[in-house]
Amino acid sequence: MRQAKDLARQLEKNHPGAAGSLREGLEEMFTVARLRIDGRLAKTLTTSNPIESMISIARATNRNVTRWRDGQMVRLIAKWVSAGVIEDGRWTASDQGAPQGASASPLLANIYLHYVLDWWARHWRKRHARGDMIIVRFADDFVAGFEHLGDAKQFLADLHRRFGRFGLELHEDKTRLIQFGRFAAERRAERGLGKPETFDFLGFTHACAKTSDGRFFLKRITISKRKRAKLKEVKDQLKRRRHAPLPVQGAWLASVVRGHAAYYAVPGNIKAVSSFRTQATRCWYRALRRRSQRTRLTWKRMDKLATRWLPPIRVMHPLPGGTL
Repeated sequence: MRQAKDLARQLEKNHPGAAGSLREGLEEMFTVARLRIDGRLAKTLTTSNPIESMISIARATNRNVTRWRDGQMVRLIAKWVSAGVIEDGRWTASDQGAPQGASASPLLANIYLHYVLDWWARHWRKRHARGDMIIVRFADDFVAGFEHLGDAKQFLADLHRRFGRFGLELHEDKTRLIQFGRFAAERRAERGLGKPETFDFLGFTHACAKTSDGRFFLKRITISKRKRAKLKEVKDQLKRRRHAPLPVQGAWLASVVRGHAAYYAVPGNIKAVSSFRTQATRCWYRALRRRSQRTRLTWKRMDKLATRWLPPIRVMHPLPGGTL
């Protein structure tokens, strides 16, 4: 924290914009929130007018970036949004918004929502929030947390109106107002309700939990649907690779397990990550046994192969610096 503040002071003279962004990030990182809105956009750029919305925003941004030639980025974005879509060998024109699945769509969505959501939410917090507020966004998926229930309800109502002005809307099935945080379990128990609800964000199911000494703990677990989908993909790939040399198969599967653990091996989720490694080993075992009807592969030998090629599971990330 202190080093980050010192860095912000060093950047203040030559790069005031970067210094301001760093300070705002530190402020949001250590904000404590108890209530949250879990939101996801049903439509990001699919209903937006590419000329009146994205191009105007890009033109304003273009003026602040000196290394872009005048109008160069605007023309490039105009080509992106009007390129159309090729599906099943047939080209379809794009009358509105950016093509779904296009390489430019995430970039344009981030630029668009930076103005439509991020700046507006920062302004709303300064003018209307009565307590602490935090908002975290990744692409079109975001979570907002509030200290007071009234702030959460007012923000949600104002957010619907804000998005309506730009042709956007929240996904009704994925936008919820729930009680979450350090005191959520106690307050729900006082009203005769069950455990606090959970929410999914960035591949994790977030839940209220407690440590062995009774302190609040934000538990993050791999979304079961994502885990099953990844294991199915691993199973299909191992079927295609089962006749390759064992070192080649082992190196490939090790990269998969290592990549999975690099993201999901957070405190409290080791059981799920270890289960992924075990299930991947079983898929490999079944694939190898199908290489021949006279296979002599046993679980004892398979365990040696897994130990030889697959990395052990351990915690890869520290506890979050600011838990809810």
